[in-house]
Amino acid sequence: MSVEEKTALVEPATADSTARDTLVANIIAALRTVYDPEIPVNVYDLGLIYRIEPKAAGLVEIDMTLTAPGCPVAGEMLNWVQKAVSDVGGIDKVDVRLVFDPPWDNSRMSEDVQLELGLL
Repeated sequence: MSVEEKTALVEPATADSTARDTLVANIIAALRTVYDPEIPVNVYDLGLIYRIEPKAAGLVEIDMTLTAPGCPVAGEMLNWVQKAVSDVGGIDKVDVRLVFDPPWDNSRMSEDVQLELGLL
């Protein structure tokens, strides 16, 4: 196989990977605009987002949790996440799923957030 043929095989995967990485970075940036009302920290850095999975045709699936199962604004937070991610270019549909396994604990927070909240 020639160098040109090998390059042709590699470039689309690299382009797809780069596009996916950019999309995920944009989704994370959008998630960082959604704050937990009880803890003044965004849902991403708080560690509430467990999975971000871009799919074909502009669909993204997100698994998220709450700091406590009885959160009074649980439904609203899901809507906030859905709205924020829907505003990202290339996203047509956002499927947000609420999960409680594994349970959230403060070790899921970013180090910056732990430091900010005096946990480090």
